[in-house]
Amino acid sequence: MKNENLIHDWMVSYLKDKLSRNYDEIRINLGEKRNNEFKGHYPDLILINHGLVLAIMEVETEGSITQEKADEWKTLSGLGAKLILMIPKVSKAKIIDLLWKKGLADKASVGSYEITVAMP
Repeated sequence: MKNENLIHDWMVSYLKDKLSRNYDEIRINLGEKRNNEFKGHYPDLILINHGLVLAIMEVETEGSITQEKADEWKTLSGLGAKLILMIPKVSKAKIIDLLWKKGLADKASVGSYEITVAMP
């Protein structure tokens, strides 16, 4: 679980840097810190242009994709901003199934990431 927290926080920081070209402001919540609120919730990333929140992002790891987390996504998807989920590439089938079961297939966008280590 410790490694998953490390991967999660690294991905949040990476996405903040990567997306900073597309958004005027990006607010993040790392780990258990709740520094940036959006309508009473604390998504991992809040993407803002011209003072308007356009999207919120949640970064998930293999271990964090659960029914309870899907309930949280359902709540986040109803806040008026686009919900984007970033998930491990190997979990894509699992998350698509979970989104259909929760009625979120059309309310959330899904991106994926993969960490590859090539050994000599």
